[in-house]
Amino acid sequence: MGKGGQLINEVAKQAKRIKQENMAAWLVDVNTIRILPFKLPSIGPNDVRIRIKAVGICGSDVKEPMVIGHECAGIVEKVGSEVKHLVPGDRVAVEPGISCSRCQQCRGGRYNLCPDMKFFATPPVHGSLANQIVHPADLCFKLPENVSLEEGAMCEPLSVGVHACRRANVGPETTVLVIGAGPIGLVSVLAARAFGAPRIVIVDMDDQRLAMAKSLGADETVKIKKAMNSEVDVTFDCVGFNKTMSTGLNATRPGGKVCLVGMGHGMMTIPLTPAAAREVDVVGVFRYKNTWPLCLDFLRTGKIDVKPLITHRFGFTEKEVEEAFATSARGGNAIKVMFNL
Repeated sequence: MGKGGQLINEVAKQAKRIKQENMAAWLVDVNTIRILPFKLPSIGPNDVRIRIKAVGICGSDVKEPMVIGHECAGIVEKVGSEVKHLVPGDRVAVEPGISCSRCQQCRGGRYNLCPDMKFFATPPVHGSLANQIVHPADLCFKLPENVSLEEGAMCEPLSVGVHACRRANVGPETTVLVIGAGPIGLVSVLAARAFGAPRIVIVDMDDQRLAMAKSLGADETVKIKKAMNSEVDVTFDCVGFNKTMSTGLNATRPGGKVCLVGMGHGMMTIPLTPAAAREVDVVGVFRYKNTWPLCLDFLRTGKIDVKPLITHRFGFTEKEVEEAFATSARGGNAIKVMFNL
């Protein structure tokens, strides 16, 4: 073989290696994202390797240098020797947090409060915006045939709303106020409706987000400056500011509940004493636990439709990834940005 043929073969081999190499979106500096190699760990007996096909992003993904993304779904490529419920080719939704399974919180069933939680895109744990990831099989949930990969990725934000409804015991006799019509406020509306809430009112200061909430099934939408005159059983504060939490405490009926879902302020000054005098319970909501099966059932049966929340779609190139995060950071009507890998 001549030198020309050898060179062609070497170029072809190098191209094949590059194609096979696992790549991921790394946030390397402020507003600077690069598609770079991402080495995967070996598959353990209870792990699976997944080819990621859909990843949603939100503002919390913009962090220090690391692989980003935590809302994902994909196709199983390889399973560990002890994995029985999944096989290569299965489409799965991925729960992004790995708890220790040993601490008091884990043993008590509240693994979302595990102090040693390893959560995608939370330093120092890398995220899932990559060609492939390795993840525990018991945190991967097979998608029903009529549920798409994009919908599977949406199980992560939807889980926040489902967990909030469980914490507040939302049911067919529960009237619900949702403060904040961002992505989490909107999934809280969807979850509350699926849990049977007969009346849901959502407040915000953005007309476009209120219009989206109305289209998703909110009974009434009002700007946050307007007074709430009707009694409210449960309020979800999906913003987490002093003013929004104060509004929730004042709007909720005596004996009702206010769930703090959003975490806009690390410290708050709020009127707790008047709320305590009316026995308004303040309920904390942190991530979720054991929600994926119910989320998938809601999607399978059509009780919840998350497709309208996906307003922007991007491919997996540096230019598109940076544009996607800029779109998400701008907020406004950019409800949910989705990558298709």
